[in-house]
Amino acid sequence: MPRDGSKVELLVLDVDGVLSDGAIVHGPEGFELKRFNTKDGFGLQLWRQMGFRACIITGRSSDAVTTRARELGLDPVAQGVKDKQASLSAMLKTLGVTLDRVAVVGDDWPDIRIMRLSAYAIAPADAMPETIAAADHVTNACGGRGAVREAVEHLLGLKGLMEKARSLYH
Repeated sequence: MPRDGSKVELLVLDVDGVLSDGAIVHGPEGFELKRFNTKDGFGLQLWRQMGFRACIITGRSSDAVTTRARELGLDPVAQGVKDKQASLSAMLKTLGVTLDRVAVVGDDWPDIRIMRLSAYAIAPADAMPETIAAADHVTNACGGRGAVREAVEHLLGLKGLMEKARSLYH
C-alpha cells in the first residue's frame, strides 16, 4: 500500500551517499573532505523557504558536515550515530514532530529502519538494492548529485506546492 508524503514537515537526511556522493578523501592529520552539490543545497533552502524543516542523522562525524549544515540551516544535526532509530526518536521529541510528518532520505542498510518508520521514504538512484526496496520514491539522480533537490521537489509536488515554490524565483 503506497504511503502518503503530502503531510511531511520534516526531512531527515543521511549524509554519505545522500548529501554527498559517498566519497571520503582523507588528508593530513585526519582532515576529511566531502563533496556537496549546490543543487541539493538550493533544494534544502527552498524546502526551508516553504516553511519546512530538515535535519541530519549520520553515522560518521565530520567538520565538513557541521559546516554544510550550518550554511543550509539544517537543525538538529546528529553525527557519529550508531542507532539512527534512537536518534530520530530523540529528535522528534525535541522538535515536537510525529513520525507521520517525517520523510527520510537514505541510501544504505543503516537507514532502512528509520525509512520504514517514517511517513515517507526516499532513496537516491544509486542506493543499495535493499534500501531502494524500502523507499516510496527513488530519485533519478544519484546521491550527492542532485538527489536531495529532486526529493524536495517531489515532496513539494505531493503537497501541491511546486507552482508556489517556482513563483519565488520566476
